[in-house]
Amino acid sequence: MCGLAFCYQDGASNTDLRERMRKAMARLAHRGPDGQGLYSGQAWAIGHRRLSIIDLAGSPQPMWDAQHRYLLSFNGEIYNYRALRQTLTAQWVFTTEGDTEVLLAGLVLEGERFLQRLEGMWAFALWDTQTETLLLSRDRMGKKPLYYFQQPGCFACASELPALRELALSPWSEDLDATADYFRYGFCLPGYTAWQGVYEVLPGHWLRWQPDSPIKHHAYWQLPTPGPDSPIVHDDDLRQVLTDAVARRLVADVEVGAFLSGGIDSSLVCALAQQQMVRPLKTYTIGFTEAAFDESAYAAQVAAHLGTHHHCELFQDWDATLLENLLRNHVGQPFADASLLPTTLVSQVAAREVKVALSGDGADELFGGYQRYQARLILRWYSRLPSGLRKLAEGAIRSLPEPTAHHSRSLIKKAHLFMDIAQRQHAEKPYIAPLMFPQEYAQLFPDLVGRGHCPHGLPEQTDLDDLQQMLTSDALIYLPQDILVKVDRASMAASLEVRAPFLDHKVVELAFARNASQHLKLGKGKRWLRRVFYNHLPTTTWQRRKQGFGVPVHQWFRSGMGEQLEANLTGNNGRIKVVCAQHLLSEHRHGLRDNSRQLWAISLYLNETLKSFNTLSLH
Repeated sequence: MCGLAFCYQDGASNTDLRERMRKAMARLAHRGPDGQGLYSGQAWAIGHRRLSIIDLAGSPQPMWDAQHRYLLSFNGEIYNYRALRQTLTAQWVFTTEGDTEVLLAGLVLEGERFLQRLEGMWAFALWDTQTETLLLSRDRMGKKPLYYFQQPGCFACASELPALRELALSPWSEDLDATADYFRYGFCLPGYTAWQGVYEVLPGHWLRWQPDSPIKHHAYWQLPTPGPDSPIVHDDDLRQVLTDAVARRLVADVEVGAFLSGGIDSSLVCALAQQQMVRPLKTYTIGFTEAAFDESAYAAQVAAHLGTHHHCELFQDWDATLLENLLRNHVGQPFADASLLPTTLVSQVAAREVKVALSGDGADELFGGYQRYQARLILRWYSRLPSGLRKLAEGAIRSLPEPTAHHSRSLIKKAHLFMDIAQRQHAEKPYIAPLMFPQEYAQLFPDLVGRGHCPHGLPEQTDLDDLQQMLTSDALIYLPQDILVKVDRASMAASLEVRAPFLDHKVVELAFARNASQHLKLGKGKRWLRRVFYNHLPTTTWQRRKQGFGVPVHQWFRSGMGEQLEANLTGNNGRIKVVCAQHLLSEHRHGLRDNSRQLWAISLYLNETLKSFNTLSLH
């Protein structure tokens, strides 16, 4: 896993470009502490930071072809590179043993068509010095990041926003539509960032740029949607494809470990990995002092059952310094998923012993694991009740104080969450992603009413039922914009590569060949996954309630973090109506309602270190 950057500026001196590229590379040092490379020419510079996983002593980047026409800077892993190499040897003389040269050879020989043959995760920049053409691409599901901007006479791209900022010619300005999206969902929508004129390459796309020409975008892969023409898939298909996906992600010239929370997804990945290893798999988890958020006992139970070499550390409290560093130096824009902190900590624990870790990310979106899908099933029944009875039920539930426990441990909290979904089923159509702020909080952000970007990439079919539409949107928006951003930035901050077998595109295509109803039944999700792999895990693992990687944010806002937010509110830029935010904080402190997610989002937006990012001195 690595970091990359490219910059073209018409008329710029070589000295200036190399200096800016060195600064960008310094910003990406955590993504590649094992080596770096930088090349430049007339008006361009390209750089790379390397985390060595395959062909440790070889495969330096940026990598030239034999004729010194093409330069490749690549972040990711191509799992089928050995098989691809065999198909290219008749036309290419290989000088290294890694996947980088295979990617370079395939792109030079076959162009963008080669992307269809890749199995893995990637973001890359391929520079043709002869035609001055830049080709950028990201993997199908968006596991690896790539941002870019275009200004008059200048184009630049980089793996992370702070590095890209070093290549800019002028300060960045806040994109209010993206800010509206942030307060609606907790993250930016695909293709956009918090900054005007700064974008991300979309998952499953390539982008071609040349000086003085329009940017060309193209989707080389699309998420399949179930229909009458969908292939018939069997249990054995899923068993084989997921097993193979895990096996491919064990290929490395360094030791591979795994995250293990004790839930179904990570436990199943660990089980399939351990079956294919000759020594115990090293597994890692984070525990919490608050029982409602702690899964460490379940993780230890699975580890004992599988025979892994297990490590667990306790998450004590929120760390303002760590959070500030993550946002400023890695994420580079507001991001409201509080589990960024424990994901960073478990990555730090794993990185002490391994350079690669497997994760269970993606299973919930593909196989119907989130409880909001169950809520949607219940909503179908609830919506048929007389309106008077619905109002009576809502009033009774709203009158109950909302507990602070994780929703997996509280029926009352689940009921509150269900009422939120029921209230906004008509206001938020089509479903895009889970809402951060319910509709009644719109008065909090008077400047943002009516603003927001239209999401890219959602399927055009209008005949998808409500559940299928939710799974599809979550796979295309919530997964890449929240889950994968969190895991990539948290793990790479610790110089750890994370591989997600569930996000193998063959697994994804199998999962979406089935209707949502085949993954769900009332009370339980992951119906197909449970049936196929039931014998791989203890019965208690399959039977325990869905929990998720939550953190006790509610406690933090009843102490120091709440006091800090109160102080920051008085100095905010006017986007947030202070009296409304203070009301949310007061409700939370008095135990009337758990507003911790909303308060967290407001708090991060008001973080002065982050908001001053666009005024950093240039170069």
